[in-house]
Amino acid sequence: MKNKFIDAMNFRHACKQMDPSKKISDEDFNTILESGRLSPSSFGTEPWKFLVIQNESLREKLKEFTWGAQGTLPSASHYVIILARKKKTMIHGSEYIMNLFRKVHNIPEEMVKIRSNFYTNFQEKDFAIASSEDKMFSWACRQTYIALANMMTGAAYIGVDSCPIEGYKKREATQFIKDELGVDTDIFDISVMAAFGYRINEQNPKTRQDMDTVTTWYR
Repeated sequence: MKNKFIDAMNFRHACKQMDPSKKISDEDFNTILESGRLSPSSFGTEPWKFLVIQNESLREKLKEFTWGAQGTLPSASHYVIILARKKKTMIHGSEYIMNLFRKVHNIPEEMVKIRSNFYTNFQEKDFAIASSEDKMFSWACRQTYIALANMMTGAAYIGVDSCPIEGYKKREATQFIKDELGVDTDIFDISVMAAFGYRINEQNPKTRQDMDTVTTWYR
């Protein structure tokens, strides 16, 4: 099992061109989505939403300003836009956060106040992000990258290729999700995108720095 996981990590790479004739099964893609949904997040806030763009017309419009996906938008079996929550719903005391504590985390009411105080102190003092829209969104985005990594690794584990995509024009992309997809951009904005499918070309061996370069032990 350990070796299979490392094999999946070595298999995974940023696949820029996929085979348009090969489609991921519903079962396998649901496994990939579930890998994202079950991911950890700071305070369990789950600040993500996954938009699966299968419509060809929408992909064509997205391609106009997503320069990092010129090869994958036309060829990927599945294309996902990962949204992150903005300050409006991530701020302490918001309806979204309090509902998570009470109805999703199922915290006893006497503990809700304690959890809420920790959350408030974290945003106001420990990380000092509460006063900044940009800092709050950046914090939420960092959580979505955990989900992204798990989705890509989960995909690799079942033999599915992927490609993370940050190469897009932000202003146009935000307008796209608002106008074409009906997303409330007061609540969400794009964090990152990802394509999933099957490679059409052999890939170069993975290259990484060696372990001693990236690791320091303090014993």
